[in-house]
Amino acid sequence: MPPTPRKHIPAILPYPPGKPIEEVQREFGLTEVIKLASNENPLGPSRKAVVAMRALAAEMHLYPDGAGFYLKGKLSEKYGLPPEWIVLGNGSDEINGLLIQTYVNRDESVIFSEHDFVSYLLEALKANVKFKQAPLRDWRVDVDALLERVDSKTKLICIANPTNPIGTMIEKKEFERFLAEVSEDVLVLLDEAYFEYVTKRSYPDGLKFVRRHPNLVVARTFSKAYGLAGLRVGYAFANPEIIQNLDRVRKPFNVNRMAQASAIAALDDEAHIRRSRENNEKGRQLLESELRKMKIAFVPSVTNFILIDTGRSGADVTRALMAQGVIVRPMAGYGLPQHIRVTIGRPAENRKFLAVLKKVIQ
Repeated sequence: MPPTPRKHIPAILPYPPGKPIEEVQREFGLTEVIKLASNENPLGPSRKAVVAMRALAAEMHLYPDGAGFYLKGKLSEKYGLPPEWIVLGNGSDEINGLLIQTYVNRDESVIFSEHDFVSYLLEALKANVKFKQAPLRDWRVDVDALLERVDSKTKLICIANPTNPIGTMIEKKEFERFLAEVSEDVLVLLDEAYFEYVTKRSYPDGLKFVRRHPNLVVARTFSKAYGLAGLRVGYAFANPEIIQNLDRVRKPFNVNRMAQASAIAALDDEAHIRRSRENNEKGRQLLESELRKMKIAFVPSVTNFILIDTGRSGADVTRALMAQGVIVRPMAGYGLPQHIRVTIGRPAENRKFLAVLKKVIQ
């Protein structure tokens, strides 16, 4: 018999990733499959990023820069905060875990919203720390519900803005009030993985608050709008004291050599981000308009995905869509068994999804 794991480990369910195209092709005998399950950028990465990848292909025998000097410098130049305010992560997910590992003791707790990004729950479970979940209000993060759950043992509050998988956002005035009311000895993680897609002026840009609030950590990623999900590179801004502590805990080569070079190149390609936003906005408008015509309930989104209420088993609808060559994400793992989440794709992909959904649901 092999040794037994720590007592809390068997209760952790592994993260269920979206099904890859190749697996669906094999399972259903299909040649053409589109994947709209993982909120990836359908336009792919910037050409400049691809050139940077190719240039480094022959150098993969070398370790990356463990300090991320040039990428931090580029982020500093773009966003106006010194490099010592920046930490790099293997995706922004890793930063969630680093915060808990670095700051939350076993007798302390983490707070996040119901149906929010599953990484917060998984990292709390892995660290074996306590957690509380606050209910949403009208599918939006309720800052009052978060504040009500704060007590003397609260160490970290995680807020995804916009939320995943819901797709809604906290308004600037709400977030300002939240920061004013939460104690400075409680860390606040503002997860802005999808901020590039938000067009509303009332969106609270976290970097405008981070200097004034030494307990605020603003995490971002290159996995979504920048189209570098396969390279896993994220980053966060925070007070240098927090950054120094996170650097004590993070692995020394957590962001690989190709990821760093590609991210630096991607930051120079504003045109690619602009095209990605334009494609997303047109696609979102089409999907929401057609869903209304089909009388299918959904949550209006500010991101690159839409949460849809199928009115039946989301898992069954997901499988029926896959049989027709369309991969979406069932949401039962988020406590939403009737819902699916669809990523906004290219125009032809969006039209195919709508046509197949109409056959499956109506």
